Amino acid sequence: MAVEFEPVIGLEVHAQLLTRSKAFCGCSTEFGAPPNTNTCPICLGHPGTLPVLNRNLVEYITTMGLATQCTIRPVSTFARKNYFYPDLPKGYQISQYDDPICYNGFVEIEIEHSGPKKIGITRIHMEEDTAKSIEDLDIDRLVDMNRSGVPLIEIVSEPDIRSAREAYLYLQQIRQIVTYLGICNGNMEEGSLRCDANVSLRPKGQEQFGTKTEVKNMNSFRNVEKAIEYEIERQKEVLLNGGTIQQQTMMWDGTRQVTRVMRSKEQAHDYRYFPEPDLVPVHVTHHWIESINVRMPELPLARKRRFMHEFGLPAYDAEILTQDRSLAAYFEDCCQLLKEPSKERYKLVSNWIMTEVMRILSEQKITAAEFNVPPAHIAELVEMFAAEVISSKIAKDIFPHVLEGKSPKEVVEEQGLAQVSDTSYIEVIVDEILANNPDEVERYRSGKVNLFGFFVGQALKATKGKANPKLVTQILQDRLN
Repeated sequence: MAVEFEPVIGLEVHAQLLTRSKAFCGCSTEFGAPPNTNTCPICLGHPGTLPVLNRNLVEYITTMGLATQCTIRPVSTFARKNYFYPDLPKGYQISQYDDPICYNGFVEIEIEHSGPKKIGITRIHMEEDTAKSIEDLDIDRLVDMNRSGVPLIEIVSEPDIRSAREAYLYLQQIRQIVTYLGICNGNMEEGSLRCDANVSLRPKGQEQFGTKTEVKNMNSFRNVEKAIEYEIERQKEVLLNGGTIQQQTMMWDGTRQVTRVMRSKEQAHDYRYFPEPDLVPVHVTHHWIESINVRMPELPLARKRRFMHEFGLPAYDAEILTQDRSLAAYFEDCCQLLKEPSKERYKLVSNWIMTEVMRILSEQKITAAEFNVPPAHIAELVEMFAAEVISSKIAKDIFPHVLEGKSPKEVVEEQGLAQVSDTSYIEVIVDEILANNPDEVERYRSGKVNLFGFFVGQALKATKGKANPKLVTQILQDRLN
């Protein structure tokens, strides 16, 4: 009987914080500045310089800790993590070790077909980023020090994740939380959000963990999922063939879609942590925690569930609309401006945003906060369609004019596009079409029912799309049947 294996996965996520200055000096954290311009003696590691802690770093990590149900340690300390590398000029990184500021929390994810699951968080700690190494074929290695000293938080999960899909959903939830809180832009391609995965396998039913490998260099959500899937299958094949897993650090090769060895356990660093002598302990008071809690926004999963309950949206719609905080706010603003609110109209707003609005946001590479169409115009468009003043075709036809700043009502009035719901008028049009197409009428009555769409199209064409489609359908059915 073949052995069934269970994956055991834990993620270490680094989030680069949106502070204006670095963790321990006043240098700018601006991304994309010319190389080696956002630097000073402190972040360059010059002897005799003294770090000074950025208060916003402490506030941001406390906010993240509260958002993930962590306990906040009233007093925590910094440590030196010692190792040599070209991107670390001091020869050590200022981090936290024995007493991280946030610990023992969780993030809830929603798994398709099986419901919610809590992924434990072991710790969230503060540290400084390293510089950026750039491999150059001609020069060998270049180092840009702009990133050196940029504030980071590291979020370490418990080994509660059991599949690559769960890892994807957990990372997605972490990204949504940090962007909702406004503490990180969540951009994996720019390196603002980075993820390492610890992956091991064990026979199903066994409590003891197997030997783990650490997978690095995953620069997108999809790559995280692919790399973990590959590593699970690689380890499974080794074990089924009677081999043993070596504790190694693996690198994801996105080009070849494989993991490959970076270093083995024997080559792993001994960081020799010891207390950072140049920084005093960090004190977080109960009053400070309460002041952060009061300003805490509604978080993405709670907002998704509220959208489903309050607006009657399907889970899919609520998931899409709450992925970005500004998009969720735009949807709510549109709904609040409806003159006759109802769950049917909320769904129409959702449909319109997920198709036309999100298409424009994608094309222009902007957020809903930067979108130039006011929520009132989307609400007006939806209400005109719901009241059958305009058809869906006319709504789409006038949208380019709405993008230029005109209200839907203004465009419809200017161009005379109001939908025709005059039954007598539509009956005359339908009768003319049937009289002009006797062969098609005969074929329809002989069983070629797919010709019905032809008659509807002819009626809409004759009225330049203005005829009420429901009335056209109803009258045609009466005449033909």
